[in-house]
Amino acid sequence: MYGTIYYTEIGSDIKMKADKIIEIAVMVAGIDEEYQNSVIEGINSSALKYNVNVTYFSAFGGVMTNSLFDVGEYNIYKLINYDKFDAAILLTNTISDDGEKKMIIDSVKNAGIPTVVLDCDDYPEFYNVMIDNNAAMKEIVRHIITKHNAKTINYVSGPLVNPEAEDRYNAFCSVLDEYGLELDEKRVFYGEFRALDGVHAVEHFIRSGLSMPDAIICANDAMALAVVMTLEEYGYDVPKDVMVTGFDNTYSARHYCPAITSVSRPLSNAGELACEMLVKIFSGEKYDKTVRLSSEPVFSESCGCVNNHSEDIVKYKKSMLRTLENCRYDIKILDRLTSDLAESETSDDNIRTIGKYFHKTGCKQYALCLCSEWDSTLRESWEPESSDLYQVDGYTEKMSAPLIYNDGTITSVESFDSKDIYPVPFKDGGNISYILPLHFRERCLGYYIMSNGDFPTKSLICHSLMMNISNSIENIRKLIHLNSVIEELDKLYVVDPLCGIYNRNGFIRNADSVFREMVESHDKLLISFIDMDGLKLINDNYGHKEGDFALRKLAEVIQNCCFNGRICSRFGGDEFIIFGKTDSDDDVIVLENEFKRQLAAMNAIISKPYSIDASIGTIVSTVEPDMKLFSLITKADQIMYERKKKKKTSRYLRR
Repeated sequence: MYGTIYYTEIGSDIKMKADKIIEIAVMVAGIDEEYQNSVIEGINSSALKYNVNVTYFSAFGGVMTNSLFDVGEYNIYKLINYDKFDAAILLTNTISDDGEKKMIIDSVKNAGIPTVVLDCDDYPEFYNVMIDNNAAMKEIVRHIITKHNAKTINYVSGPLVNPEAEDRYNAFCSVLDEYGLELDEKRVFYGEFRALDGVHAVEHFIRSGLSMPDAIICANDAMALAVVMTLEEYGYDVPKDVMVTGFDNTYSARHYCPAITSVSRPLSNAGELACEMLVKIFSGEKYDKTVRLSSEPVFSESCGCVNNHSEDIVKYKKSMLRTLENCRYDIKILDRLTSDLAESETSDDNIRTIGKYFHKTGCKQYALCLCSEWDSTLRESWEPESSDLYQVDGYTEKMSAPLIYNDGTITSVESFDSKDIYPVPFKDGGNISYILPLHFRERCLGYYIMSNGDFPTKSLICHSLMMNISNSIENIRKLIHLNSVIEELDKLYVVDPLCGIYNRNGFIRNADSVFREMVESHDKLLISFIDMDGLKLINDNYGHKEGDFALRKLAEVIQNCCFNGRICSRFGGDEFIIFGKTDSDDDVIVLENEFKRQLAAMNAIISKPYSIDASIGTIVSTVEPDMKLFSLITKADQIMYERKKKKKTSRYLRR
């Protein structure tokens, strides 16, 4: 069933853990692509069969032109706490960033958990499920040369740091050498296994000035399909003018016109076997470290062969109709969600909107997890030597989950440890979860958990949905900080920066509405006008710093005298006001006595070589419609001034 098995020694450091639900972590990128889909289907099938929990940590790195976006995507791999997992499956061949790949490999090695890697024999400490790329690629190239008499052959390669890409490239070179055909480096284009590489490859070949080849061999179907479509745009007929072959025999390649000559690989079987191997290891069975599965060429229309492998056209039509209808449905969800998110102005509004739509994805469980500092502008611990101003590397120690959906019920978790990964862990087995990054550019905001549904792997808009939600959360963060800045600017406008109480603007804004209410209700008003005594002498003898200190302490005394809802302000340089409603004329004496008592207490506490003192004038008046607030302030000012004239300022300096 699985082809040839190559025996190697079983690792002796594997711990058997049969009496528990096995937790498997899978590291992968681009889960919406067909190769990954096929492997994932196999893993999930085996996981459900053996009641295993599988958690996929997945990024969509390498699909955008923005390198900072990739930083935010790949950060998801730093969330993994290997202590929470019993085993791992690595699809590192889907991750294009070498640094991220190395980080994952090193972390798994350090964790010491049994690990299966797909299509990579670079790590003897891991179990390895290999699919033979070499033999089938050789057959494809030989077929093009012997059956179709190709003499000039171009090649579109994957990244040679990828073992699969290297294996296929070596097979191509080997057959050219076998038939005495020269390899011209100008006829090789090195890509990243992406469809866009096929477009760039054709453009590169046309610009090279070389004659068009008889055939273009591609290292995978995604690039092959793009090569065919781009050639057609330039007026070339496939296979009449140029033959094209691919690799993987994907659904799209099989059903394109012309159908792509390719290589069929047992991808689903590989995923199923990888999971099964780990389960059997935990049950005490021994397993060979390396298993190699066979693949076979499929000769079809793109090289000029008759397609004998076409699937039933009725079945294909039905499948395509379902795909189109599902896509239309998903796009409508995305459009409505985007529209509603644009109306959200608070974090709570945003979360409610997301919750209203997210259950439409068909996932039985999902969670939106946010970093504890997701709405901050700068890190709390500023590091002068670091240029990172935001949470970029890893996740905060504490996370919140403001939105948790579980089969119809919405809850939240205020705080949980990021090392636990799940805000509410599963208590049973057979759960399939996809953990995906939530970020804005390189800035880490949190992550998504989607469980027990195929939306992340089957929907064409999963990535778009996540980006829209991430952008909306970032917009809310910016709105929060914009409001905070406006609030700070407003404080600067109405609050005196030295004394920390209202300035004249703040007094007018707050006192005006209260005064109008008093006019309507004929309430009594109390106004005290206070002028500091001897400020110039303090400045001249002890410096302006001491003068500022004295002003602050006087303001503190005045603020302590503001009870029963009264407000105070610094009205001018050394002038202050107390303002508010009152019920009795006796409050004049009560307030002024309290002011003198507080002032004496303050002088005793600060024990300076000078005394802080002030003159005060207070009035109580019933407010009538024809009265003006500033006229009443002037009356209090006059009382204060008369008292001030009777004082001798020289007594404020201690001998």
